[in-house]
Amino acid sequence: MNSRFSALMSRMRTQRALSTLVILLTLTVGILIGTILSRGGVKGNFAPDGSLLPAMQSPQQLSNTFGQVASAVEPTVVNVSTESTPKVRRRGNNRNRVPHGNGSEDPFQDFFDRFFGGQQGGQQGGPGGDDDDQGPQSPFGGPGGGGGRQRSLGSGVILNANGYIMTNFHVVDKADRIRVKLFDEPATVLHDAKVVGIDTETDLALIKIDPPKDKPLTAARLGDSDKMSVGDWVLAIGSPFDLEATVTAGIVSAKGRNLPGGRQFQSFIQTDAAINPGNSGGPLVSMNAEVIGINTAIYTQSFGYQGVGFAMPSNVVRDVYEQLRTGDHKVARGSIGVEFSAVPSPAVLRIYGVKNGVPISNVRPDSPAAKAGLQGEDTITAVNGKTIKGGDELVNLISATRPGAKLNVTFVRNGQEKQATVVVADRAKLFADRTDQTDESTPDENEPVPTKLGITVKPVSPEMAERFGVPEGKGVQVSDVKADSFGYDLGLAPGMVILKVNKQPVNSEDEFRKITSQIKSGQDVVFLVHAGRGANGGNTFISGTLP
Repeated sequence: MNSRFSALMSRMRTQRALSTLVILLTLTVGILIGTILSRGGVKGNFAPDGSLLPAMQSPQQLSNTFGQVASAVEPTVVNVSTESTPKVRRRGNNRNRVPHGNGSEDPFQDFFDRFFGGQQGGQQGGPGGDDDDQGPQSPFGGPGGGGGRQRSLGSGVILNANGYIMTNFHVVDKADRIRVKLFDEPATVLHDAKVVGIDTETDLALIKIDPPKDKPLTAARLGDSDKMSVGDWVLAIGSPFDLEATVTAGIVSAKGRNLPGGRQFQSFIQTDAAINPGNSGGPLVSMNAEVIGINTAIYTQSFGYQGVGFAMPSNVVRDVYEQLRTGDHKVARGSIGVEFSAVPSPAVLRIYGVKNGVPISNVRPDSPAAKAGLQGEDTITAVNGKTIKGGDELVNLISATRPGAKLNVTFVRNGQEKQATVVVADRAKLFADRTDQTDESTPDENEPVPTKLGITVKPVSPEMAERFGVPEGKGVQVSDVKADSFGYDLGLAPGMVILKVNKQPVNSEDEFRKITSQIKSGQDVVFLVHAGRGANGGNTFISGTLP
């Protein structure tokens, strides 16, 4: 009996030792696996559904990523400076605009005036500020220009090594002269740029410089803005307050931001990356070093950064760029001539007995939709078999269709589904009375126009002749000098009185135009000019060789 009991106890002790050994081995293996996974970067971060989240970058890793992206993109970002002469807009040119409650006649301009400060450069402490720098907004002193000229600063991004640069339309709007400074060149080296094409609907403009002969230009890569998600890191690069190559970091705060009062094709990426006056036209960049937007505007109540900036998505930029660069350098968008409420209303859908679609409030006469038989109160539910759930979707699909193409439109009328084939028209022509794309630079028939020397003159009135101290009926007064012109380079300025050109008296605009029109490239030009008033005035020669 004792021997049996002893054997049983011995077996129990042996089993207990084995169990303990197994437990110790299991714990040891678990600790080793945990250590290896920890060193490999796998963290205990879990999503709400229990799945393991990707490892987070350390501050040092994130800093290195920012630096690498900035270094790759900075050579593609340029500083854009413009000069312009303010022109008083005559109200007679605005008869197609409908006044709004605050007195503004252009609802889109009113939107920028109220939210972004407009083109006049918002006052400090005012309701808003546009994201371009004009004169007094610089932190380093007074206005950027004198003598009645305005100077504006913005940014741009090189999209083609041949010198094509994308910027904002409001940066170059009404500019007499546009100059570009490249990233790694001295401040004194500026390249003259010309406007290739503009698209006011998206506030984009394509400009071009002649590439430097001693080195190639670096072009940026356009990314896919649709693949960006809210929360993704982004960098904004530009020249705020003329501080070129400034890099700020933030995230995508929102997508598809349709701002109140904005135009139909302005659906922005919102970001909290710091954007300030002068950033306009610069790129918003992903962590893949790809441009995913063009920084366009800020929302501010102090004219400074308040964490809300807006960029035009790169997929829109790409389409605008390709159209402006080729053909007639204009952006063509399709339209079928239907009108609908911008804000979808479930109540309207219920009343008209449909679950989704776009109820039409009006069909423009003689439009493609009218010719195809569509009527007001019809509800468009599909285009080319693709279900339409909202107005933005309908606009994006049709506007991306080139004029002349045919679309199969499915619509519901009085509960019955119908089909129609619609030939797409050019939206700019169809809605010409609303897009208001009239060239405001076209001079009035009674307004003096510049000669080929870049000088605009007018008769010297008797009052001005007495004030300047010149004989009555003699000479012509300079009323304007176009920037980057022969007269501008010589130093001619508004207010001067030109008495003779190459020894020939000029006592009227016609005489001045006739004489200067005969001057050819390479010939000398000598102006006898009276400058100053009264006793302080006097005659002087201003001369040069016409390029």
